Amino acid sequence: MTLQQLIPGISLIVALTACKQVDNQADKQSTATDVEIQKKEALAQALADTLNLTEVEWLDPVDRNLGKLKANQSVDIIWRFRNIGDKPLVIENATASCGCTVPERPEKPIAPGEEGVIKATFNGSGEGSILKQVHVIGNLKPNRDQTLSFSGQIEKK
Repeated sequence: MTLQQLIPGISLIVALTACKQVDNQADKQSTATDVEIQKKEALAQALADTLNLTEVEWLDPVDRNLGKLKANQSVDIIWRFRNIGDKPLVIENATASCGCTVPERPEKPIAPGEEGVIKATFNGSGEGSILKQVHVIGNLKPNRDQTLSFSGQIEKK
């Protein structure tokens, strides 16, 4: 093959390589733009979430001492609260620090000015001092995760 015969083939290879590089740069710019859009959407969501936060007033102490308890006997602990904010309160989740405590949360939003309860049922075995926690997650301010606790002394059988 002569050089004149190779030039069109070389030109085609150079052109295709250049196009591929332009496509790669466009993909990188598109990806960078997508990341920026995602960041802006996340910021907008965080701001919207912040605007929907509300405050609660706990009508019962958040840290409770139950005193003496009997082993293997169920005890219900109730924390009453009032939504003192101007947005509906949504309790998204309530979890316990151990399997011996089963928390319950309101299923429906609590309107401003209304009251609600978080209930936990404790059924502990053994003996000695206990300290248990219930974590409440919702649109609470200033902190979306509120920790409630109770303590006591399980007596010997």
